Amino acid sequence: MLATDLKQTRKERTDSMSESKYYWLKLKRDFFKRHDIRIVEGMPNGKEYILFYLKLLCESVDHEGSLRFSDQIPYNEDMLAIITNTNVDIVRSAVKVFSELQMMEVLDDGTIYMAEVEGMIGSMANNDNANRQRRFREKQKSELLPMRYESVTKRNESKSIEKEIEIDKEKDIRVDYSSVIDLYNEICISFPRLKTLSDKRKAAIKARLRKYTIEDFREMFTKAEESDFLKGANKRNWSANFDWLMNDANFAKVLDGNYANKERKGNIVIPMPDYINEERKDETPPWLQKKD
Repeated sequence: MLATDLKQTRKERTDSMSESKYYWLKLKRDFFKRHDIRIVEGMPNGKEYILFYLKLLCESVDHEGSLRFSDQIPYNEDMLAIITNTNVDIVRSAVKVFSELQMMEVLDDGTIYMAEVEGMIGSMANNDNANRQRRFREKQKSELLPMRYESVTKRNESKSIEKEIEIDKEKDIRVDYSSVIDLYNEICISFPRLKTLSDKRKAAIKARLRKYTIEDFREMFTKAEESDFLKGANKRNWSANFDWLMNDANFAKVLDGNYANKERKGNIVIPMPDYINEERKDETPPWLQKKD
């Protein structure tokens, strides 16, 4: 009769609790590596002791670690054996071991107190559960779009690498390396043909596109191709190349017409000054220097 009454009472309390709140225990990953747990587990019937201990923890979660049948009646060993479905001899021995290891405490009024439950307990009302699930679904949806976008972006980036096209994220400048290279090879036919695109050349192209448009590139390449001096008509037989043209100062000087051919007078061509020294490439040409 006592067993039936106990099960019925626990069922009623559980039904009442399920209508208001859910409770859970937060076990740390190293729970079974704790010294006290290992000591108990290593005893005869130790695994049954640990299972009984976990059941006591679960039974006490809705009372912050305290275990009593009612305000008037504390649990005895027979009652604990019934509600945990544990052999009464195991219960008797385990309670003694738990008390000695300070894993539980039996108070003067018979209340069983599971001290560590207070730090392990978690709870949530039914409506909180619904809200939590809804927030979780919304979070999944919000994360799904960036994931899809990232996937598409990665595919686009892969194609862009093959075409040597990228977006300069810093200033949102479109860098079409292929167009610049094709433009150079198409216009500057007197210069060494560009066959490879190194990281250094990419950086130079990107840097120039921060200041100039693709039409500026076309104009600069055209003026370079028209310049006899840049094509080798100088005493040193030096000629420019793509890397030299991509230098910031050189790009500006070619675009400004500093290396344009001089006008012819009859059948005589006024020679260009032999001004080209890569070590002094950023200096002003002699014919542009002011005379005192």
